[in-house]
Amino acid sequence: MHLVFAALGGAVLLFIVAPLAGMFLSVGKAELSDAATDPEVTASVWLTLGASMLATLAASLGAIPFAWLLARKDFPLKRLINGIVDLPIVIPHSAAGIALLGVLAPGTPVGSLGERLGVSFVGGIAGIMAAMAFVSIPFLVNSARDGFAAVPVRLELAALNLGASPLRVFFTISVPMAWRSIVSGLVLMWARGMSEFGAVLIIAYHPMITPVLIYERFGAFGLKYARPVTVLFVAVCLVFFIALRMIAGRRTNEEG
Repeated sequence: MHLVFAALGGAVLLFIVAPLAGMFLSVGKAELSDAATDPEVTASVWLTLGASMLATLAASLGAIPFAWLLARKDFPLKRLINGIVDLPIVIPHSAAGIALLGVLAPGTPVGSLGERLGVSFVGGIAGIMAAMAFVSIPFLVNSARDGFAAVPVRLELAALNLGASPLRVFFTISVPMAWRSIVSGLVLMWARGMSEFGAVLIIAYHPMITPVLIYERFGAFGLKYARPVTVLFVAVCLVFFIALRMIAGRRTNEEG
């Protein structure tokens, strides 16, 4: 049985690794160097990384307390709300872009408020961040909720009985004890936001994030011109993703 399961696992890993390895091996150093020094490519990569990071940090201000509420409190329609949180994962992301456009477009209450504040959602970085946050926020909420659920309730109650305020208990007990799950959710949300294409394409074709740039180059010039940008972007994402995982793992080992 173990050999069969190992073979099946190897097939799954091959399915994941083979396309990526083939893509990396098909791009020469000269092509990769040209992509890395192309101002349009580098600008799109930094825009993608920065917009996703800002979207993650902004969303976390509401998502983390909301996750604690879902983990700790029972209230009517809680199951329905948990299902709603997962909706962005289920619906097609082009549909997500259409839905967001109906809320953020000029003339809508949110769009008009943004215009008065000097913020443009359609065709702007704010719209890119909104699209990234919409499709990726379930990863943070679900991960943080599981982390808070694993924190012993008796510790929070003991702190409350000793006179600590609920807010202090949240920041000094709940969050520190659930931080691994919170960090994991933040990393997953950030990574998923960077890879978003469909919703961003509808909200803001320009300025171009890297997934949109890859799509444009593939459509206009073909696989030969799109592949170096793809390899560069995947490599950058892997470096950042692995670095964040290593930092989180090092902190875990130090505390252990």
